[in-house]
Amino acid sequence: MDIIGARLKEERRRLKMSQAVFAGFGGVARNAQSNYEKGSRLPDAGYLAAVAAEGADVQYILTGKRMNTVSEQVLSQDESLLLDTYRTLNGQQKDAVVRVTTVMSETSAVPSSDSDTD
Repeated sequence: MDIIGARLKEERRRLKMSQAVFAGFGGVARNAQSNYEKGSRLPDAGYLAAVAAEGADVQYILTGKRMNTVSEQVLSQDESLLLDTYRTLNGQQKDAVVRVTTVMSETSAVPSSDSDTD
């Protein structure tokens, strides 16, 4: 197995996706995905851009070095877990999370009627 193929497979598994699903995001057939992971073929830039949009760390796939992620900075363990989990979601799920958290943050900014404003 080619090293790029091995890292591509590792990223797909990190994102908890089947070859067929990951291939679909990349705009290729499942057998092309299999060939990439075996090292028989190399993915092109369009494929890599498409899987990056779904959460794959393309820098890691190509170089073996992880992107400098926010989770390496000053996030709490809970924040890091939330971000890592979010990155495994598909686009529709991510949109739902953004909608829910937007509503929650707007609700928390509204003073409660029980608060003392005097």
